[in-house]
Amino acid sequence: MTQDELKEAVACAALAYVVEGKIVGVGTGSTARLFIEALAGMKDKIAGAVASSDDTKKRLEGHGIKVFDLNDVTDIPVYIDGADEINVAMHMIKGGGGALTREKIVSAVAQKFVCIVDGSKLVDVLGRFPLPVEVIPMARAYVARELVRLGGAPIVREGVITDNGNIILDVEGLQIVDPVDLETRINQIVGVVSSGLFARRPADVCLLGTSSGVRTMTAD
Repeated sequence: MTQDELKEAVACAALAYVVEGKIVGVGTGSTARLFIEALAGMKDKIAGAVASSDDTKKRLEGHGIKVFDLNDVTDIPVYIDGADEINVAMHMIKGGGGALTREKIVSAVAQKFVCIVDGSKLVDVLGRFPLPVEVIPMARAYVARELVRLGGAPIVREGVITDNGNIILDVEGLQIVDPVDLETRINQIVGVVSSGLFARRPADVCLLGTSSGVRTMTAD
């Protein structure tokens, strides 16, 4: 199976976690886009969705799915999104699509986080994929220096402004052996809005697309 076919398989498998009559949280990125297409087939069975980005909002509305503002929602049974990397503890690196902060907010509200990825995203140690960090523009140089002190090599993602009006530093050269600790330390840097480390609130379930089918993983 091709990578796109693996992504489509996990996107379709995620429909089993959608609670009928309720609101579903929807992520951002190539696999999330495939999930939106699959979700359109059952749009009459859900109350609507909360989007993690402006792009996702437009795609949901384009399929006739009602999109709610998160501030008007108190109950999200499940949030479904992809990841750039995930380990067996369900810690993830996310933010390749630039929506890490809103993804982190929506996932924090959701009762369950279902991560949908192809098999290439499963790693033993996080960090091969550069870690995105969303930063308030005036703090760019200061935050970059602090990230260097943590062992990384931050690079500004050129031409990218987030939906929140901020910039992204992609941090290369990390081997993240303690994701929870590193997420906490990055969060404490003044000027950081959020990091793409999803360790303090990991995924609850990972649907992993493999050549032998969709494998369901949960944290040990």
